[in-house]
Amino acid sequence: MTSPAKPGPLKALGEVIQLAYFPSDFDAALAYWIETVGVGPFFVLNDVQLGQMKYRGQPTDATFSMAIGYWGDIQIELIRTESAAPSLYTGEYAVRDRLHHVCVFVEDIAEARRACAEAGAEVIVEVKVGDDGEVIYVDPGQGPGFVIEYLQPTAGSEGLFEMMKQAARDWDGSDPVRVLQ
Repeated sequence: MTSPAKPGPLKALGEVIQLAYFPSDFDAALAYWIETVGVGPFFVLNDVQLGQMKYRGQPTDATFSMAIGYWGDIQIELIRTESAAPSLYTGEYAVRDRLHHVCVFVEDIAEARRACAEAGAEVIVEVKVGDDGEVIYVDPGQGPGFVIEYLQPTAGSEGLFEMMKQAARDWDGSDPVRVLQ
């Protein structure tokens, strides 16, 4: 009889709150999620460039756009790269048209880094977000398509995500794509 496996250290960091995709055709993917699956509305942030971003330890000025919609409590994120700068969206990790990464919100990014180190996960991307937020994307060992994003949100961003989630709960199909400034 085999003994039960001990859960790895990454599960203890939190629950998956987002499924992220990097589609070949961003507009077609938006249409699919809205018209076929019924997710919406999507909130689009164009030309995002995050401060102090590092890809594999090297500074990068990668730019991307994203659309976020909620399917119940799960965020669906669609990504479009806007630059050829090194990032998760230009190199070997730029897997398209399937699950790209999942996201877990954490309260303490330092704890997430410790757990990732314990699990042997490689930090691929690290970014400062606002005054007190931080993001790391890690490869826990299975390569492209298995990346986990750990996000310690900046103060105040909870309201933005809650607004998006509430819009999805009450959504009647109108104004399916909303651009945020």
